[in-house]
Amino acid sequence: MTTEKSDWSAASKVRIWEDVDAQQFRQDISSLNQPALMKGLVKDWPAVRAAEESPQALAGYLRAFDSKEPIEGFFGAAEIAGRFFYSEDLRGFNFKRKKLEFSHFLDLLLQHINDQNPPSFYAGAVRVPQVLPGIMPEIQHGLIDPAHEQLVSLWIGNRMRTAAHYDLPQNIACVVSGRRRFILLPIDQLPNLYVGPLDFTLAGQAISLVDFHEPDFERFPRFREAMRHAQVADLEPGDALYLPSLWWHHVETLDPFGAMVNFWWRDAPAYMFTPLITMMHSLLSIRELPAREREAWRTVFDHYIFQTGADPMEHIPMEARGIMGEMTPERVRRLRQHLAKSLIG
Repeated sequence: MTTEKSDWSAASKVRIWEDVDAQQFRQDISSLNQPALMKGLVKDWPAVRAAEESPQALAGYLRAFDSKEPIEGFFGAAEIAGRFFYSEDLRGFNFKRKKLEFSHFLDLLLQHINDQNPPSFYAGAVRVPQVLPGIMPEIQHGLIDPAHEQLVSLWIGNRMRTAAHYDLPQNIACVVSGRRRFILLPIDQLPNLYVGPLDFTLAGQAISLVDFHEPDFERFPRFREAMRHAQVADLEPGDALYLPSLWWHHVETLDPFGAMVNFWWRDAPAYMFTPLITMMHSLLSIRELPAREREAWRTVFDHYIFQTGADPMEHIPMEARGIMGEMTPERVRRLRQHLAKSLIG
């Protein structure tokens, strides 16, 4: 293995926006489909003010909302230096999972906060409405209609690195404590990121196998090309980052105690599955067809699904379009039943 320290100083910087409100976010930011660093968006949160005082003050503030609902923590040895990852053979992990109360997790963090080489502690995707329900009125960002369904999660730990991955929903990531660095890449860099198993993952999403600190360019040579397309955002407490859907992001906590709240949402109709299910279905129906047949099916998908041309059903009255017509609840139900039956046997 030949590795070298990566240098992200020459990477493009994510555009910075000041004094963002809901109208500007909707009209000028989310419409660009580009990451955006919104300075000071949540600087007035009580949680951020507590974090400015000390990690202990933030922990005390959070404890007051603990519902005692168990969370899942990741625990690794000091040697992994916060890089929660696979084992060498990609069939296991370099950390252990443990269920515990949120307040107990905070105790462990604070117990080792002054260690020079502490064990690695991380709790991700903590469901805030269930675990810290009373805090919800105090962590509003004001950019999305409150009536729009959002998944609100807390990410907390010591110095750690989350391997590059993408998320299906859009995301507003709000830093509460500790500096965070995001390295972001557009989805078209997928071939250059050397993604690991799709169905055996650390926490649900497939991740890049490249160590963004010390890339092995001998094993992952195309990663040099990915680096040319990277954007970097350095966030301080009170800052927020807008992440469009399907942008790859590597996340690093730069201080001994870090906390961040994510707000995820989708603009798609509620009935829609993740397209990853379609891709998995295609493993059984398309991938191993002869090349000429795969190309033929590409044409079919382009015509009916991606609609690279005109409306494929414009010549058929709406009431006669069948499954290609309006997606009513009844039509959704029938489609789901048909798909379920097709996968049995």
